[in-house]
Amino acid sequence: MWDRTGVREDEVAECYGAHADELVRFAASLVGSSDADDVVSAAVLGVLRTRTERVDDLRAYLYRSVLNAARKHWRTLDRRARREAIRYDEAVETADPRPEIAAALARLSPQQRAVIHLTYWEDLTPSTVAARLGIGEGTVRRQLARARSKLSEVLDDH
Repeated sequence: MWDRTGVREDEVAECYGAHADELVRFAASLVGSSDADDVVSAAVLGVLRTRTERVDDLRAYLYRSVLNAARKHWRTLDRRARREAIRYDEAVETADPRPEIAAALARLSPQQRAVIHLTYWEDLTPSTVAARLGIGEGTVRRQLARARSKLSEVLDDH
């Protein structure tokens, strides 16, 4: 199934084909719908370039790769915003409450957004979220609690 030079391209293509929609939804919850396809593409290319001897669960590996690509995307955006001296908070001002929610979600770490998305939008259990992200169930529960606390704090200010 796997060789010493990395993940086989046909297996990645098959797994991606089976789970593309959910990977894009997951990425959209992390970076927004306009960048989701790019993040997933970067993640899949990264998997194809990775030299790994063994991957037990390719689907979970792809989820983790999407999360890592989203983190890289946010770091890039953060550097760009600092360079241009534009703050996200100042750019989003409207009477529509959805931007406030989007802004609150944007203040979470990529892992917290991932846990929130998989728990509430995908309606997954903490153990399933842990398996998808390749992290411990305790980590999922801690990140979920921290995310809820941060969202409550940010949204109560509005």
